[in-house]
Amino acid sequence: MAYTEYRPHPALAPYIDAYWKVTGDDRPMTTQTILPDGCVDIIMNLGDDELPDADGFSMKNERSYLVGAMSHAIETVVSPGSLLIGVRFRPAGFAAFYQYESMHVFTDQTAEFDPALAPDLRRRKTDPKSYLDQFFLRKLQTGDLRIMSVIREIEAKNGLIDVSTLAQNGCMSIRQLQRTFKQHVGLSPKEFLNIMRFRHALQLIKKGKMQSLLDIALEAGYYDHAHLSNEIRKYAGIAPSLI
Repeated sequence: MAYTEYRPHPALAPYIDAYWKVTGDDRPMTTQTILPDGCVDIIMNLGDDELPDADGFSMKNERSYLVGAMSHAIETVVSPGSLLIGVRFRPAGFAAFYQYESMHVFTDQTAEFDPALAPDLRRRKTDPKSYLDQFFLRKLQTGDLRIMSVIREIEAKNGLIDVSTLAQNGCMSIRQLQRTFKQHVGLSPKEFLNIMRFRHALQLIKKGKMQSLLDIALEAGYYDHAHLSNEIRKYAGIAPSLI
């Protein structure tokens, strides 16, 4: 399996994290684990039909799909004939291009995306970046600036901030914050905070092989190493020793 990322145009960077491409290789099948990150993706399948996932869902050739924010890890299978091109929107960034009543209905879900709204990459398989930049620059609107500011604060603090402080800093009530998060992100503020803290702990584990799990847990804001271990099992589906 080959994985390639492309940086979006600077004007799109506040809303789009990356464009990406996955291509199969000579191996019969490759399993890939995708960890939750609070992002929403549009995926275009330009290769063979994908094998059904655990729920029996399969991405068909030359169709586009909307993948909502995830609350847990998922496993995908990449076959030799796979060719997937995706757009990974930053948390709440999808709303700068598309208007949906609530992203919460797509949480942990994959749904076929209206082809009239999706990029058409059938002739742009080898160099998708320039086309995707042009496509999304034409669609760009102003996102919800308050929720984007709240998300930047959460990311800057690696999830180590409480919901009431976020609401106060964002000039919203807690109920408004919860409603806005579910509408634009698909997760509750608490769920998003937990995922950001988990991802920060994961980075510390990968970088600090000489640190004890307890030291990493405390630095990342967990009560103890058992608390961290439980969160890793919850969001990654594996024990910390397997990371």
